[in-house]
Amino acid sequence: MEKTLILLKPDAMQRGIMGEIITRFERVGLKFVAAKILKPNEEHYYYHYETIGKMISRRGQKAFDVTIEYMQTGPIMAMVLEGVEAVSLVRKLIGTTEPKSAEPGTIRGDYSHISFEYANSHKVSIPNLIHASGSVSEAKQEINHWFKEDEIFEYQSVHDKFTLVNESSKS
Repeated sequence: MEKTLILLKPDAMQRGIMGEIITRFERVGLKFVAAKILKPNEEHYYYHYETIGKMISRRGQKAFDVTIEYMQTGPIMAMVLEGVEAVSLVRKLIGTTEPKSAEPGTIRGDYSHISFEYANSHKVSIPNLIHASGSVSEAKQEINHWFKEDEIFEYQSVHDKFTLVNESSKS
């Protein structure tokens, strides 16, 4: 079973749409195995966005700086989701990084609309509601960065009955 990290960013928290976002993940059968609200410092975000995510080399110092500044404007909610192909499923559900380009029906497509051009011209981070791990490898690193082992729980959910292959039923 695959695990992935999501962060509900300050704009999701401040707009009061956390429940609607969480519901979308639950409806497809993903299981929440860890969650907490926190307000990390700059060093914590640096490790997340640069040491793990290599944001400076991918998007540049300016994008990195405005992102770090924005992420510190309020609390965030960090969560670990578990499910079949959780990383790619979550990426599909949230939509592309640029909200303006995100398809209707995705979280970003339905709840945000700002373009990179607009954000860049105003020298602000793009309020795109959510961060999600980009790969299985990245998810493992991010989860280890945000959560201690004893903060992640194992339990059975009703979805497990319908999404997990029961080895004993194979004939």
